[in-house]
Order: sequence, then C-alpha cells, then structure tokens
Amino acid sequence: MRRLLAVTALGWFACGPQKEPTVAAPPAASSSSSAPAPSASSAEATYEKVVIDTYHGDQVKDPYRWLEDDKSPDVQAFTDRQNAATRKYLDAGDLRGKLRGRLDELLQIGFVNSPVLRKGDKKHPRRYFHSRREGKQDQPIVYVREGLEGKDRPLLDPSTFGEDKTTALDWWYVNDLGDKVAYGYSISGNEQSTLHVRDVATGKDLPDVITRTRASYVSWLPDGSGFYYVREPDPTTVPKGEEHYHRGIWFHALGKDPSVDARVFPPAGEERPMTDSPHAEVSPSGRWLLVRVAHGWAKASVYLLDRKAKEAKWVTLVAGVDALFDPTFHRIGKEDVVFLRSNEGAPGFQIVRVDPAHPAREKWKVVVPESPDPIRDFECVGDSLYVSYLHKASSRLERRDLADKLLEDIPLPVLGTATVPHGDSEGDEAMFEVQSYAYPPEIRRYDPKTKKQTVWAKTEAPGFDATSIVVEQIEAPSKDGTKITAFLVKKKSTPKDGTAPGVLYGYGGFNISQTPSFNRAVMAFLERGGVYVVANLRGGAEYGEAWHRAGMLDKKQNVFDDAIAVAETLGKEGFVGKQRLGALGGSNGGLLTGALLTQRPDLFRAVVSAVPLLDMLRYHHFLIAKLWIAEYGSSDDPKQYQWLKAYSPYHKVVDKTPYPAVLLMTAESDSRVDPMHARKMAARLQAATASAHPVLLRVETKAGHGAGKPRSKQLEELSDQWTFFFRELGVSF
Repeated sequence: MRRLLAVTALGWFACGPQKEPTVAAPPAASSSSSAPAPSASSAEATYEKVVIDTYHGDQVKDPYRWLEDDKSPDVQAFTDRQNAATRKYLDAGDLRGKLRGRLDELLQIGFVNSPVLRKGDKKHPRRYFHSRREGKQDQPIVYVREGLEGKDRPLLDPSTFGEDKTTALDWWYVNDLGDKVAYGYSISGNEQSTLHVRDVATGKDLPDVITRTRASYVSWLPDGSGFYYVREPDPTTVPKGEEHYHRGIWFHALGKDPSVDARVFPPAGEERPMTDSPHAEVSPSGRWLLVRVAHGWAKASVYLLDRKAKEAKWVTLVAGVDALFDPTFHRIGKEDVVFLRSNEGAPGFQIVRVDPAHPAREKWKVVVPESPDPIRDFECVGDSLYVSYLHKASSRLERRDLADKLLEDIPLPVLGTATVPHGDSEGDEAMFEVQSYAYPPEIRRYDPKTKKQTVWAKTEAPGFDATSIVVEQIEAPSKDGTKITAFLVKKKSTPKDGTAPGVLYGYGGFNISQTPSFNRAVMAFLERGGVYVVANLRGGAEYGEAWHRAGMLDKKQNVFDDAIAVAETLGKEGFVGKQRLGALGGSNGGLLTGALLTQRPDLFRAVVSAVPLLDMLRYHHFLIAKLWIAEYGSSDDPKQYQWLKAYSPYHKVVDKTPYPAVLLMTAESDSRVDPMHARKMAARLQAATASAHPVLLRVETKAGHGAGKPRSKQLEELSDQWTFFFRELGVSF
C-alpha cells in the first residue's frame, strides 16, 4: 500500500532539499575562464533604509527591510539591475557557451523511476506505472505498461496539460485496480497543485477537479469509488497568511461535486496546531482508515478509525510522542495488519506489527529490531517484508518474513542508493531502483522465489565513461570530535597533490540523507579535473535520529562546524588546492552556504547559495516557513532567538570583510523560501565586502523552489552556476 506515490521533489514541506546540482596540475586561465568580473558592488544604487527591531531587549538593525516587498517598483528595479550585472559577468567571453554545450549533452542522459505495480483482476490487466525522461524532453512522462513484456504507453504528459511550458506534474497516485490515477499539476514551479483523475484505459480525465491540493496525499478505496486526500483550507475561512496551513483530510466520491466533500480529519469541532501535516491510508479491506500527523520532523501522532463501526470513533495509537512513526497497512490472509517504523526508544528505528482490532501498546510486536545501521524504509509485498538500511550513508537491503525472521540479504550491483523493493501488496515480484555517482539509475526486478534479479529498465548514458570515475568515502573530525563522513568523487587521473579545484555540497537538516546519486551536471566539472564532495552532515538521517537531532534547534551550529571540518580536511589531505574550493547548497543547504561564507570567508573561494534561507530572525513570517519552526526555532521565543541570532547569515555579515565570490540564486514563484532572503543578502554583502570578488544575484522568472523545473530551465540555471564555479576556481574549458 505504500508505493502509491511518485513525486518530482523530495521533502514537500521541508525547506526543500535541492538535489546535488545537477588531471594534472591546475589548468592555467584561458580566454574562456579569465573574463573580467564586475565590481563586487554591482548595484551601487542600492540604498539602505534602516529598520530597528527589538527582540527581547536586543536592538537589531535591518538596513534592507524594503527589499522584502516584491511588489514594490524599487524592488523590481533592484532585481533588474542585479540580473543585468549577473548576466554581464556570466556571459563574458566564450566560457558559458562552451560549458552550456557540454551540459546540454549531459542533461540528455535521462532517468527512469521504479514502477508502481497493480495486479489487476479479471476485468483489469496487470499494469506497471512509471515515469521516465529522455533526451531533450522538458518534463518526465508517466507511462503505463500492460504485462511484464508489454509496451509503454504515455499516460500523464505535462506538455499536454496546458499551453504553459512550465507546467509540471507534482504527484500521482494509482488506485488498487490500476484503472484510475489521481494526479496534481501546477505551473511556474509554484507547486500549487490542482487534483485531476485520469481513466487509464481511455487516457481521458474524469470531471472531478479539486483545487488547493498542494503536496496532497491520496488514498483510494479498494473498489476505486472514491479517495481520501489532503487539502488546504478555503482562504476565506482562515486569517491572511495562513492559507497554506490548517491542512485537513477530506473524502471525495468520484462523480460528486468537490464542494460537498466532507472533512474527516481533524474531526468536526476539533482544533489542532495549524502547522500539523496529516496524511491518510485506507486498509486493503477498506475497513480501517489510518492517519499519521507530522508535528515537524521529529514528532508524530497516529490515529485509527474503524470505517465499518456503527459509531465510528478515532482511536489514538500515538499522541504527540517525541519520536517518528511511519505506519502502513498490509493484508495477511483476510486480516488487515499495521506495520510501523518508529524510532521511539530506538534511534536507529525498529519495525513493529500492530493488530488494528487490538491496537493497545502492550500488544505491539517488534518484528525488525534496531541495528547499528538505521532503517531508512520498508515495504510489504506478498509474504515478504523488504527493509532498506543505511550503512555509512549507502544502501543495504534485506528480505524478511512477516514475523521476525531474516530470509536473505539482497545484493546490490554498486555501492550506492537503492529504493526499498516494492510491488503489488499481494504480488510475487518486487522492483527497486539503484544508482550511484558513476552509475546511472537502473530499475531491477527481484523474484523472491528464485532470488534472481533482472534489469527491468536502465538509463542510457552515451558519452559518459563510468570507468574513469572513482568514489571514495573520507572522514573529518568536527569541532567537537564527531567523525563526519563525506563522499569524494573525481576522475582517476586527478592528482591528490593540493592543486585540484573542488566543490563541497551539503544540506544537513530535516532528517534528509545525502546518499550516492547520479549527477549529470557534475560530470562536466569532473571531466576537467574537479573534485566533487558530498558531506553527510548532522541534521540529516544518515546515522539515525540522534544524528538528525544533533543538527537542529540549539544544535544547528554543529552542521556548520561539520562542513567546515570537511572543507579543512580536503585541504590538509591534498584533495583540493588552496583558494580553489567552492561551496554549494540549496534551500536549507543555502542556509548552510550562507553560514559558511560568513563564518569562514577565508576557507572558500566561491560560494553558490540557491533558494536560501538567510534572515533567520524573520524567516518564519514568510510563505510556509512556520512549518520549519520545529526544526530551527523562532525568534519570538527568547531562548530560541539566541540560537538563531548566533548564526543568522544576514546578520553575521561584517563590513570591510574580504568575502569570497558569491552567487545567490532565487526564483520569483518560489512558494517555500521567499526570494527576499537572497535579495537582502546580496545587497548586504555588496555593501560590506572588502574583496574584489563579485557578489551576484540571479532571480529567475516563472520558476519556483525547484520541483518540476523543466529541463530547458535546468540547463540555463546549471550553465550559470557552473560557469561561475569554473571562472572563480580557475577551471578552463
């Protein structure tokens, strides 16, 4: 029941992780890489208009408050000037044109995602649903295949949804019979999804259309007659600014007017914190409805409803426990059971089995105990329980029975990242995806009877030589002595003599792991002697919940210390040359790079901060950012204010400091992180820096936080990003 969903981005309501963007002695600068940079004060007309805020007795100056108003003509003029200066810098010489040509080739290496399987019945054939992008297609297409050897048929093609080329498929859910798909799409990267329902046989949409379904979860009734879904409130019913909170679960019967849909959770008359994020799942028999409510990224509740009872009442399984709970249904014989992954009392997670008819805590049974490797995910298929672990930030897979017995380890073809094997809940086959830094995504079919694996689909990568790439895992001691691991990717011929250029990528937050993935754009950097490093910082989930909690709230500085430790180790060990190191991060990773450039400007030569949070005293007043208070804290609280003040990058900029070259990237339609962060930081750095290195701002139109961005826009963005790194780190083309 778990694999009903495919989305185009991770972490819908996290700050939003940006996926890693997509030789002999150091190369001498050429005409391609030595074009003059504009003055660091690229917007001399930017003016200060100081506002003084008082936080718990402290007075804090904000000289660029006026840049928060994106509707102001002055702000638009500022943006136009900044974009013009950025284009002048990036377009100088022929470097960008050459690099763009190579990136265009690399981005034609597409991808394929592991399919959703539906067994069907006498009236409905066995079907496989999967998404794939090939060549110069702007957006991935969802295909359906009838039978294992059938031909793929396009089912959901974003290019047919409307005239706007920025239209993107946000999410999709197949019903149990495999004859209908609920899906949501949006435009300009704003992620404001509208729900539609498509008939699989005809490829036509039903009349059912539901608005305000951003980041919705959909759970179909077994007979496909209706579904539960998550919806945002009618904006006229909540205070201004709270339109994207107060999310609830509603029920829709196919063919009915959505205006008569009933809200089933929270129950009528019950008030809950507006930042709660619920989703629902119906049991295979249709009798039970399970609701999980996330309270931030470290706390959850779980509720159960007997839909067949005369007086249906919600039963509380877990109420606001300071731990994570990840439940799902499975059917054993004629009975529905709940399997639940939890880190309560087990920081590395364990899996328990719960009888919904007798859900008391004392009756829960541990079926997969905690181990040294944290459990990343699990799936029930037929009589097997598949479990995915992280071992030193790489995947490890097991197949177990539905009680407590290990049946076998499932070997992987490469040290990398594998999705948990999944299939139809009653099926006898399982599918999983595997990839790594030099291993394009591949879909494998696993037969539990024969224990054999076959390749179901693979990503073709012409022009890419995987044998030339090596991947190492290094360790760095953080400030408090904690060992931080990082993946280091380079060509075999790149020397370890302290001369190579390097780029350090990190995220460190929201319980999100950075594991090996195939990154097309990075290959252009590796081909020219670059070293690409992905750090496993605290705040993520690579080493369990304790690792996450060691990088959130009052411990957020650990994340920055971890990244600094990795950067210093790269220099000490001779992997990267002095003044040839760049830092890269987006969203919460943009906060990371903002902290790095303000805390250790001497350590980096160039920094790219994409869709970043940078004003941490005011971040929670914008868009959906109140959802992140559980991860960061809020300046409204006296104690939490002190944590945020200590590292808020915008407030840590110091006048007359020689800052590295900086490229701040944001987008007008970002509905997660407000572009004001990048605007204010650009103005502040340009006024403060004492170096001749450029501080640039790139503001993209008709684009959002990153989810669903078309390939054509990705190409232009990546061309700008890597042109900046190539030029500042002295990489010729």
